[in-house]
Amino acid sequence: MAIIQFIDVHKSYQNGTTSVIALQGVNLSFDAGDFVTIMGPSGGGKTTLLNLLAGLDLPDQGQIFLQERKISELSDHDLTLLRRKEIGFVFQFFNLMPTLTIQENVELPLLLAHSSKIKGSRVQILLEYVGLWHRANSFPAELSGGEMQRVAIARALVHQPVILLADEPTGNLDSENGRKIIQLMKRAATDFKTTVILVTHNPQVATYGNRHFEIRDGKLTEIKQ
Repeated sequence: MAIIQFIDVHKSYQNGTTSVIALQGVNLSFDAGDFVTIMGPSGGGKTTLLNLLAGLDLPDQGQIFLQERKISELSDHDLTLLRRKEIGFVFQFFNLMPTLTIQENVELPLLLAHSSKIKGSRVQILLEYVGLWHRANSFPAELSGGEMQRVAIARALVHQPVILLADEPTGNLDSENGRKIIQLMKRAATDFKTTVILVTHNPQVATYGNRHFEIRDGKLTEIKQ
């Protein structure tokens, strides 16, 4: 069963009096555990695609399904619950809370989702998974960029999401730390059966996907390897 499906999805925006096409006729289907990379230039449609996947925006035309639920038919309340419980996010600039410890940062999604999952053990498992349990009581400012991104990945996975959306996760890292982050995310897709969708402008990062797409002028093309 496909975890995510786009069927003939179109999206455009108004820029003054001009209509800008962001996505046109996008069809895709991703399964559990897929590690998907999507590469394209700025303005090519990458951010629009992520926003639609997260339910932050809706298509002008076409249908989007997450685990056979039609996104456009969900209420705002249900979309909020969907993001809190079934979607994980990793950002370029980490977005950790500076006044919280590493352990508290990773706990945040569980608190927001009012999760009944055992917080302490789940947080420890994820911090051990990314190799940072020994820094649980540290604060973000005490960590390197690579370490902060590993914390962000633990936070994104702690509530066992169905999909993980990563927006340029290596964009603020050097090449060596970037490579380690991509390898960690690819391993997590396999180990947790989470569908990881990563957008990047970096061709080297894009090659790590077991499925690799290019998006340009709103059109999505799968690159067969």
